Amino acid sequence: MLILLLAYLGGILTILSPCILPVLPFVFARADRSFLKSTLPMLAGMAATFALVATLAAVGGGWAVRANAIGRWAALILLALFGLALVFPGLSDRLTRPIVALGSRMSERQPGEEDSIWSSVVLGIATGLLWAPCAGPILGIIFTAAAFQGAGFNTTLLLLAYALGAATSLAAALLIGGKVFARMKRSLGASERIRQILGLLVLLGVGAIALGLDTRVLAKLSSAQTASIETGLARKLGIGQDMGESSTRTNAMGQLVLPIEGSLPSFDGLGPWYNSPALTSGELKGKVVVIDFWTYSCINCLRSIPFVKAWDERYRRDGLVVIGVHAPEFAFEREPANVARAIKDLGISYPVALDNGYVLWRALKNNYWPAHYFIDARGRIRYHHFGEGDYAMSERVIRQLLAEAGRAPTDAQMSKATGSGAQVQANVADIRSPETYVGYARADNFVSPGGLLRDGAKTYANAPLELNDWAFEGSWNDGRQSARSVAAGAKIHFRFHARDLHLVLGSATGKPVRFRVLLDGRAPAADAGVDIGPDGGGSVKEQRLYQLVRQKGEVRDRTFTIEFLDPGAEAFAFTFG
Repeated sequence: MLILLLAYLGGILTILSPCILPVLPFVFARADRSFLKSTLPMLAGMAATFALVATLAAVGGGWAVRANAIGRWAALILLALFGLALVFPGLSDRLTRPIVALGSRMSERQPGEEDSIWSSVVLGIATGLLWAPCAGPILGIIFTAAAFQGAGFNTTLLLLAYALGAATSLAAALLIGGKVFARMKRSLGASERIRQILGLLVLLGVGAIALGLDTRVLAKLSSAQTASIETGLARKLGIGQDMGESSTRTNAMGQLVLPIEGSLPSFDGLGPWYNSPALTSGELKGKVVVIDFWTYSCINCLRSIPFVKAWDERYRRDGLVVIGVHAPEFAFEREPANVARAIKDLGISYPVALDNGYVLWRALKNNYWPAHYFIDARGRIRYHHFGEGDYAMSERVIRQLLAEAGRAPTDAQMSKATGSGAQVQANVADIRSPETYVGYARADNFVSPGGLLRDGAKTYANAPLELNDWAFEGSWNDGRQSARSVAAGAKIHFRFHARDLHLVLGSATGKPVRFRVLLDGRAPAADAGVDIGPDGGGSVKEQRLYQLVRQKGEVRDRTFTIEFLDPGAEAFAFTFG
């Protein structure tokens, strides 16, 4: 019930976001109609259609994406006719084609004729197909839950609550706007002119959506305005809390007072296992256990692994059991052979289990990579930490749990973590670029002219880049999770600010793909990452994270370019350190 309330309140907040602007003309064009017979059915159709389409998108099927693309264009045509009929009320008298008559029928009514509920519903369905709300924290919580727990009735219910919240705020605005509209008509005696202005606004809205301005420009504007409100709302309701650790305090003897946060769930459904036979939660009773959720192309996970390895090496003889639970983010991370190679390359010797079905992930209600859970010898979860950092506190918890189990470490020596390459700790103070996905499902700040073409080959052109903008150049096929280079010479450009730049790459064909990296148009030289040479040359051999830039001098805004000399490269996500 709490998450439903949060979704509803999040929907209400969309009225404050510029990304609601493209659909406002469609809604306000009927402000002078009956609320019950015109406005309410239209908003209901909009909410129901958005909930259905968004649920299909959460399922992630390509067929659903293509169907929605077709539906959007059909809706654009329908609403364009609606706008034309408002501007030119005699249109239906001169043109008798059925679709134009339909557009006029839904926008006009004869004197004394009552509003048609069904025509309002159809307009609402069309609006729902076009509405692209800003993906703020609250909508992000809903889609994250759908991604990891599977889209179903609960997802649809949450999305419907979100859409109903937006419809509520629009309805309130309409009730106020309708009165203003009627007063303007009486005072100005210009109902015809007002209707034509509304029709022009509808056509402008159609044009904005057709050009992609609703999802590119307006979404950028809105995120800063409502994200803090949504985050605060979620925190007050106890949902979607910030990354962090358990609440702890120290008693008079200097010992940590650790809460009991539940019991270690069953390991049923995990596997295959590496470096160990399959373990069960039952046989771990009497042991102190650390669960490390990770995935091998996640830069945050890679940077935390040296510390997890150090804990294992330092305290294994004292009874600590470290278990890496590999929960994939990308499809290629589900392949056992890929994970086995990563375990070997990273030098991990503690047990690792695959959680491709997110079984343990869901049981612990986890939402983060990396995430560390600390379990005492009685099988109780006593501490957790999400994300990187605060490793000293985590090790202090390990030592105390071992002491509680009667296996206190015999000396005060702490573990020593060492990492190289991508595992070196991030230069946090200089990171001004966010993780950026290349696949269209989560792509932001893409600036190539014409936008991304979904699930189809397109030849792109570069564009001027501001900080954190990126663009394709050459022939690419962009999918939900990744983009594939169709021909040799395809490029990606990114304007970034960070010491390190990483890119998750793979080969779509299984054959090595050569590439060349440039920084500000020149070979990176001393600023080359561990996976390229000073001349910028490198090769994609397996699907993993590649470190392509590590700046040795002053960190400043740089323009990164990668050119793939062979076709078949697959790019997933940029990360920075």
